[in-house]
Amino acid sequence: MRLLQKTTLLSGLLVVCMGQVQAAEKAVDNGKAAMALLEKALAYYHDNGDKAFAAFSRQGEFVDKDKYVFVVDTKGTMLASGGPSYALIGRDVTPVLEPDLQKAFKDALRVPEGSGIQEAEYRWQNWADGKVERKRVYYQRVGQRILAVGYYLPRASAEQAKALLDKAASDLSKDEKGTLKAINSLQGGFLQDDLYVFVVDLDTRRYVAHGTNLRFINADFRRIKGPDGKSVGEPILALMAKQDQGEYQYRWKNPVTGKVEDKHAYLKKVGHLLVAVGYYSP
Repeated sequence: MRLLQKTTLLSGLLVVCMGQVQAAEKAVDNGKAAMALLEKALAYYHDNGDKAFAAFSRQGEFVDKDKYVFVVDTKGTMLASGGPSYALIGRDVTPVLEPDLQKAFKDALRVPEGSGIQEAEYRWQNWADGKVERKRVYYQRVGQRILAVGYYLPRASAEQAKALLDKAASDLSKDEKGTLKAINSLQGGFLQDDLYVFVVDLDTRRYVAHGTNLRFINADFRRIKGPDGKSVGEPILALMAKQDQGEYQYRWKNPVTGKVEDKHAYLKKVGHLLVAVGYYSP
């Protein structure tokens, strides 16, 4: 029995590691492709100046799937874009940005020339699926122009959610106090893209850990409802009163996109604790 438990634990940890490696490799590949496209655009702009804007704004060599070149001037006017922001060309884009992005955008506009390629993150609509998703952008200022290329960060899969749940359950069984602390401090690998862990004490029916919102700590899970007004906590507790693991689907805000989406949660008991990880349906 002990050998079987150790083998199962090892297999679970292996799945977690493989999932993390695959996600990391995908992010690295996308980052390299975005950087390469920006460097290509910078070289082209060096040779052609503002005449390059026409090439940047059409479907061609400066568009790579969901990655594209866009250019703004230091006043915030969109000058070129190979993506959905094409409609903003000639306009000051700052008024149409979300408040959190406005500050980041204004900071980018203040970057002095000669600072090299910079990096930032924000949320923007992905023209491939029409959803607002987290995006990482590389940009460089050239004179009064800022050339940029971004790529969308990966949306977690069902397999990654299961792997993260297994990791959290394993760690809680070995070090409950330390693992709860790690989840609440966003450390220990418990926050991956749009995946996070939350934990409820089944004795008190209250949250003891939450991977993105510490305001839930000590809140009564039975009273938790989704943005649509439907109960979330009570159905999950009723389900887990009959079994040691399960699944539940509900509507919840995605911490990455900031939108309310369908969430599929995987649930597991670890002693007196209920551990959950959910992925968001695209």
